[in-house]
Amino acid sequence: MERAAVFDVDGTLVDTNHLHVTSWWEAFRQAGHRMPMHAIHRAVGLPSSDLVAHLLGDDRDTDLDEELSSAHKALYGQYFDRLPALSEAGSLLRRLHRDGRQVVLVTSAGGAELSALRRAIDADDAITATASADDVAEGKPAPEPIEHALELVGVPAERAVLVGDSVWDMRAGSRAGVRCVGVLCGGIPRTDLLEAGAEAVYDDPAHLLASLPDSPLA
Repeated sequence: MERAAVFDVDGTLVDTNHLHVTSWWEAFRQAGHRMPMHAIHRAVGLPSSDLVAHLLGDDRDTDLDEELSSAHKALYGQYFDRLPALSEAGSLLRRLHRDGRQVVLVTSAGGAELSALRRAIDADDAITATASADDVAEGKPAPEPIEHALELVGVPAERAVLVGDSVWDMRAGSRAGVRCVGVLCGGIPRTDLLEAGAEAVYDDPAHLLASLPDSPLA
């Protein structure tokens, strides 16, 4: 039976979390909101609309949500030609592909942003499918993105492992019934990832690659 390795992208395979934080901070500033960067960082990994709601609350002017999201998208787009892959990200995906895993990306990115992320990873030959938050009714931490990713490759939850850098990833994976692996390269503490459902935590893709024989992906 097929096995799947499901990967978050931002902060897990590509070193973009702090670029997102800076872009969101500027988008909020332009809209007249003073938003601490640490609060934005903790929210990265949520879909744009959910991130805005999480940070501004239910009493915000929701008519401005799309304006904030568009500003963030434009500001972040300045980095598309130089997004940095994390160490050994592509090698990790290719190794898992050679080992017989169906490799699936699950991300809220799409269009030019997703193309830029895939260029940075440079492992298209190892990626079987990509699941976008746009394809489901709810994004992480709801389980739907993970469930959709598994549907794309026809692998049941008990035969899959999710790798991500945020508590939103771990909660989504746990709710979908998959084993969860955390990485610290997105900047979220080990304890937070473990409490959110991570079975094991590694420094980054290079550390996970070196540790594969003893990992949940073995």
